[in-house]
Amino acid sequence: MVNSNTSWGKVAGWYNQLLEEGEDTYQEKVIKPNLLRLLNISPGENIIDIGCGQGYFSRELAKAGAKVLGVDIGAELISLAKTQSGKNESYLVLSAEKLNGIADNRFDAAICILALQNMKNLPAAIGEMSRVLKPGGRAVLVLNHPTFRVPGASNWDYDEKQKVQYRRIDGYMSEITQAVDMTQGVKEMRNKKFTYSFHHPLQVYFKAFYKSGLVVSRLEEWISHKTSDKGARKLAEDKARKEIPLFMCIEVRKTADTRMQAG
Repeated sequence: MVNSNTSWGKVAGWYNQLLEEGEDTYQEKVIKPNLLRLLNISPGENIIDIGCGQGYFSRELAKAGAKVLGVDIGAELISLAKTQSGKNESYLVLSAEKLNGIADNRFDAAICILALQNMKNLPAAIGEMSRVLKPGGRAVLVLNHPTFRVPGASNWDYDEKQKVQYRRIDGYMSEITQAVDMTQGVKEMRNKKFTYSFHHPLQVYFKAFYKSGLVVSRLEEWISHKTSDKGARKLAEDKARKEIPLFMCIEVRKTADTRMQAG
């Protein structure tokens, strides 16, 4: 039976340390600069950060001039966000699937960074995101690339004959729920901590966007900034990093055409 608790609250301390002390993380080197570029924030813009964790990206948006509300189901993460918050930031413990107490058409923009893939009820989360956006408002969503990174059904492999590093995909069209071990160095099961990831093929995302009155306005694929140490496979590994993207970024906008929701 799959645990219904998808919160990252139980690994809040580890995740906070990773982002706050890490200088070479994907969040810092790849996602943050691209996110700020795409949002091109105007002073005073109202933005909701859905699945905000401990507020890493919320703080960056506030520094850029936005008024930010961060929401996350993990109370431990929200507690950390509040202790580190600055001007024009506020945080609430809320499920993305039910943004209780948040008025319709409130926000100019939304972000959801590496969190949508951890939400069990994807259509509900996308529907709520659409509901709280103003007509014409935009959302920027960043995912582990769902084509190349399928939890439990993809991995890196190496062809010794061709000297090629490649991505092996064993499943894509099936929707998959996968427990992710966040304590791989721990041997005793009772001391392990898991989070859960939900794989969906791209058509599931796009159908949910359509039904929620959201149109895709931009799509980008982002590669790793890292390089391998010297070794026999360095060239192959570095080439694979440039050819097989880690992340997919989707920008959607809320349409005023209510016929889409009826479809």
